[in-house]
Amino acid sequence: MIIPEIWIYWILSMTIVTYASAYVVKNYREIGYTALVGFYILYLTMSQIIATRFVEFDLLVITFYAPAAVLIYPFLAQAVDMINEVYGEYKTHIAIGIAFVANVLMIIILAMSNMMEAAPFFEYESAWESLFSLSIRIIIASWLSYLVCQNLDAYIFSRLKEKFPENIVVRSVFSDVISLSLDSIIFVTVAFYGIVPIMPLIIGQIVMKNLIGTLDTPWFVWYKKYLSKPEIK
Repeated sequence: MIIPEIWIYWILSMTIVTYASAYVVKNYREIGYTALVGFYILYLTMSQIIATRFVEFDLLVITFYAPAAVLIYPFLAQAVDMINEVYGEYKTHIAIGIAFVANVLMIIILAMSNMMEAAPFFEYESAWESLFSLSIRIIIASWLSYLVCQNLDAYIFSRLKEKFPENIVVRSVFSDVISLSLDSIIFVTVAFYGIVPIMPLIIGQIVMKNLIGTLDTPWFVWYKKYLSKPEIK
């Protein structure tokens, strides 16, 4: 069962990164894109690492099981929306590509590390291998779901922004719900089909990703309002 403290950390993390992003983008527009892409790469890298641990999400009336990375996926979706809102769809797709290359490099570096012989006094080799010896199937599932869903999120967000330019909540929530749900379906199916029952995992991921993804909407609205505030002379 997830302890309440985790939500304090989640709220604190979301608040810090939202304010930092808004402040940099508003006051240093030329480096704001770099800062947002940096946060985006951090989220993606961490989600890949902690996705190997399945945890219990207790919603009182029902319990779901999903990768711990579910807590971070909404940060990814929000970062994409932050970039898209200010810098447009084209630069958002570029950011997604940059983050993907960074993720590929991370996997290659981990693979190189695993090819080396462990020092005889290193006591945690088995634990290390169990954590970071990712299967090809998991990697393919992760990369496929990422490329499809993040680019789809960017596309849907831009189309909704054109259709509802004044409704920031609509474009943020609907683009996230579609991309996060599809991400769950693609990743679990490709990674675990034929190994474990996939429907409970898919349902658990969809519910938790979209629940947390919806909860982060006020931070995105705050980001937009902060950017829209007139400068104090």
